[in-house]
Amino acid sequence: MPGKFRFSFGPWNIHEGADPFGPPVRQSFTFDEKLSVYKKLGFEAVQFHDDDAVPDINRYSAKEALAIARDMKKRLDDLGLVAEFVAPRLWEDPRTIDGGYTSNDPKERRYAIDRSRLAADIAEELDSDKMVLWLAREGTYIREAKNARMMVGRIVDACNAILAHSKRIKILIEPKPNEPMDHAYLPTIGHAVATSYLTDDPDRVGALVETAHAILAGQDPSDEMAFALHHKKLWSVHLNDQNGLKYDQDKAFGSANLRMAFNQVRVLDDAGYGQNGEFVGLDVKVMRTQKREDSFRHLRSSRESFLLLLEKARTVDRKLEAEFIAERNYEALDAYILRHLLGANGPAKSRAAASSASGRVRSRLGSRRSAVKASRRNGG
Repeated sequence: MPGKFRFSFGPWNIHEGADPFGPPVRQSFTFDEKLSVYKKLGFEAVQFHDDDAVPDINRYSAKEALAIARDMKKRLDDLGLVAEFVAPRLWEDPRTIDGGYTSNDPKERRYAIDRSRLAADIAEELDSDKMVLWLAREGTYIREAKNARMMVGRIVDACNAILAHSKRIKILIEPKPNEPMDHAYLPTIGHAVATSYLTDDPDRVGALVETAHAILAGQDPSDEMAFALHHKKLWSVHLNDQNGLKYDQDKAFGSANLRMAFNQVRVLDDAGYGQNGEFVGLDVKVMRTQKREDSFRHLRSSRESFLLLLEKARTVDRKLEAEFIAERNYEALDAYILRHLLGANGPAKSRAAASSASGRVRSRLGSRRSAVKASRRNGG
């Protein structure tokens, strides 16, 4: 049954262009200015870090932070928006330079868990039942610094503490193999799903697949999504793109690997993703060269690319595809998919050409079988 898709992005997708080699190049947009463009661009939900909902979160008591979160909920309501999730931003605090949940310092581990509990409370104030854990610094620079087996246990302990604190919240683990750490303890979706089964409530621990993170791990994003879907644990996605095994680029969706993007859309649609309220999330960064007044184009174009690829996925001739698969004629299937994506032929012409190719294959196979039978009759 085809999926029904709604879209989200985080306010960090609209930024000032600073990178490790240069300062900001654009004037900032206020948070309210960012919120005002969501509906205009066709998005219904906001992805939050805890300090997006409560700026300077460490300055406030828990009671004060939740009061600020309630004000944010009113702003969302006024704009007809919802919060998709809240993620504790643990990687920027000085107390988490050695990891949050996996720090060698017990005081720093307590800070990370306490902040995560507060993030769960903020999510509930925003009427969201999802918390994303991007385990950015849950890894190591050198293997000898930490016991990897124990570190997985600490991540499980942290998840259990969050689950015990909030009976409503669902945890979505977002894996990434490296950056900012040299090596992450949960680098792929398989690691995330396996870890979910170790927690006290596996039904409330799932995953978020990000395109670029999967590519950085040497995986195909659609296969990572399919794996999580089979386990019924794909509860969100971060669609973007990535040009090879470089730094995390967060390119516009489909801009580097169009066929890979097509297969991500297809696997989501085929699985009925979205029917349980899941959002198609984007995590795409505006190029540093872009002018400030055109800082939203990457979001609009990524959403449009998804919808165009959705139309391509839904107009694949599945009967013809099945014939190619049955004949193990993957070359013909490959050519058909490429031409379908390129729009090289109209639907009727494309089917006719492909059916002709399929017929030729069947004819050759039939001739070969006849020759073998004749040879056997003649004692060959």
